[in-house]
Amino acid sequence: MRISELGQAAGVNADTIRYYERTGLLPAPARQANGYRSYGPLHLERLAFIRHCRALDMPLAEIQQLLDFMARPDAACEGINHLVDAQLARVRARLESMRALERQLAALRGQCDANHTARKCGILHELVAAAHGEACACHPPAKAGKSA
Repeated sequence: MRISELGQAAGVNADTIRYYERTGLLPAPARQANGYRSYGPLHLERLAFIRHCRALDMPLAEIQQLLDFMARPDAACEGINHLVDAQLARVRARLESMRALERQLAALRGQCDANHTARKCGILHELVAAAHGEACACHPPAKAGKSA
């Protein structure tokens, strides 16, 4: 199949396929007499694997490591577990960061409970205070002994 057909089957564009080829994630395809790339079922399977890993937000370097493990089916899977554990830790850290952001935005939103003019908007006042380096509802003052 041609690159456009592979891309359509896998749900990626041709530039992504070419990039994966350049980085070694996807093996180079055979070339037809006219110079067109000719992809087979193994390319589609590998591309689907890469896409699934990307859907799990795995970095390309780690996907390459997983592909390396696939090439060595008798290797111990401890390294695979480590890669997934590291990704899980990154996701958990992002979730905690998002929860903190949610709390900050909720605190900020709590500063304006009615329709006012912009001049009297508590949210804007808090944002301006923060811009001047003052504590605000979403960023309370740092505790003594802690640096910002």
